[in-house]
This record gives sequence, C-alpha cells and structure tokens, in this order.
Amino acid sequence: LLQYLETPQYLRKDLFPRHRDLQFAGLLNPVDAPHHLRRDEECMWREGVVQKDGDKELSDFVNLGFLADARIDKKLPPGTRVTVRLENKGKISKGNKRARGKAVPPSEPRAVAGLYWGYTVRMASSLPEIWNGCEYPGGYDYVIGTSENGDVRLDDPSYELPDFKHLLIVFGGVAGLETAVADTEELTIPSSRTSYLFDAYVNTCPNQGSRTIRSEEAFLITMSLLRPRIARKLQPSS
Repeated sequence: LLQYLETPQYLRKDLFPRHRDLQFAGLLNPVDAPHHLRRDEECMWREGVVQKDGDKELSDFVNLGFLADARIDKKLPPGTRVTVRLENKGKISKGNKRARGKAVPPSEPRAVAGLYWGYTVRMASSLPEIWNGCEYPGGYDYVIGTSENGDVRLDDPSYELPDFKHLLIVFGGVAGLETAVADTEELTIPSSRTSYLFDAYVNTCPNQGSRTIRSEEAFLITMSLLRPRIARKLQPSS
C-alpha cells in the first residue's frame, strides 16, 4: 500500500497488477506529492515507466502521463520506473510533438530544486533487520522508538533532538514494540528492556485514555510533534 500510494496515479496500472490487497486503496487519503503531476502541469522532472517498443528487449519510450509517450536518452528494460528531466524546462509542447528528456537519479529534483520527490519502501523481514539492512554507511546514528511505556514525552517542550545525519523512527503494531521484541528469537533481551534498543523511547500520547492507538493515527501524531524538532536540526547554521 505504501508503494502504491507513493506512485503517481498515471503509472499505477503499469506497475501494480490487480490484487485484492489494493481493492480499497482508492479510499485512502492521496499523497498528492509534487511528483504526482496532472497531464497539463509543467515541471522540469516527471516520473515515468519504460514502455515496450515492439519485440525489442530495451526501449527509450516512457509513459510520463502525457497523451503520447516521451523519449529519453537511453534504452532500458520495459517496466522500469525512471525519473526524467525534460527538455525546455518541462514546458508542455502544443500539438502532438513528442516530449524528450534524460533519465536522471530520483534524488535530482530534491538536490537541484529542493522538491520533495516521494519516498522509498524497504522491506525488513525481522526487527533486527531494520538496523542491519540500513543502506547508509555507519547505519542510523539516532533511533527513536515509540511506545506508551516510553520515558520521554513529546509534549515536553524541553525535549530536543541531538545532531544527526540519519534518523530512524520505529513504530510498533497494535500490541506495541514490546510484543515485537518478545516474538523475535534473534533478540536476547527481555521485552521489559525494549527501550535499550533505542537512543530515545518516546511516549507520543501520554494519558491517551484508549487502550490502543491505530498505527496510522500514531504516525500522524508522532510526526506532527517531531517535525518542528527535525526541521530545527536540518536548518543550516548561520
């Protein structure tokens, strides 16, 4: 579902076959990120999927959400998702002129223009794999766990994040992170010491009243409280 929501609407049929897990995906709130462009919106970059070119194994025809497929500077396997930098700064040509562009790293829109360009999803087969599968050299340098048993309250205005390069925030399921730790054979610590796995163990909703908080609610509440703290750390020092 996370991958489906991140994908621009015009690419979903190309990338996601019909599946019962996506049966009610249309009821979810849309991401509507900057790379979810409408057909007539102009932007220097667009997300696309390489289309078939007859029986050829490689193709330079890409669906970018226009009426006609665009052409890029290299041939790739059909079905490949690609970020494309368009010629003429993304201005839409009138008539039936085919758009042209260059395949670029998906990080380019953010690096060049500061545009938020979606997120990636990494599947972890177990709790330890969250750390062990980190793609950054040296791993995550600050890890936050969320739990109603957390000893740090996010409603405490004095709580601030330390300097970090790669921040990780870990949410548990309905039963919480403690249950996940208890069910993980690779971990030798008791669930009562779950907080030892994290640099900070935060309580997002102290005195919550209800027995459980839905994961999607916990995400929104936690990120709304952490976002100003994260933003302060990301601001360039004067």
